[in-house]
Amino acid sequence: QVQLVESGGGLVQAGGSLRLSCAASGRIFSNYVMGWFRQYPGKEREFVAGITRGGGIANYAESSKGRFTISRDNAKNTVYLQMNNLKPEDTAVYYCAAGITYYANTVYEKADEYDDWGQGTQVTVSS
Repeated sequence: QVQLVESGGGLVQAGGSLRLSCAASGRIFSNYVMGWFRQYPGKEREFVAGITRGGGIANYAESSKGRFTISRDNAKNTVYLQMNNLKPEDTAVYYCAAGITYYANTVYEKADEYDDWGQGTQVTVSS
């Protein structure tokens, strides 16, 4: 099991930026696909971005493309989500997730493909 702790959420005005971090511990971080999801009240978690074990390939939801960037530092066991040009509709609880894989080019986009989750961090974008 991987323990995940998110940080970096907060309140920002529309058009602003935030960088979320997710620190992992407990297993070999580089064996895991990492992803970011978000959840609106009363809704299922939705995929935001995911990145391969080595960080060479990243996939994004359509709503994230061009504004969000996922990256990872395997030496620091940390994954990041840089969010720019934030919009009020980005307001949600953001979760990072880890999914083990044997394949270097795999990115998971479904929540049930991930094994471990952080506790979430609130992002609020004011208009």
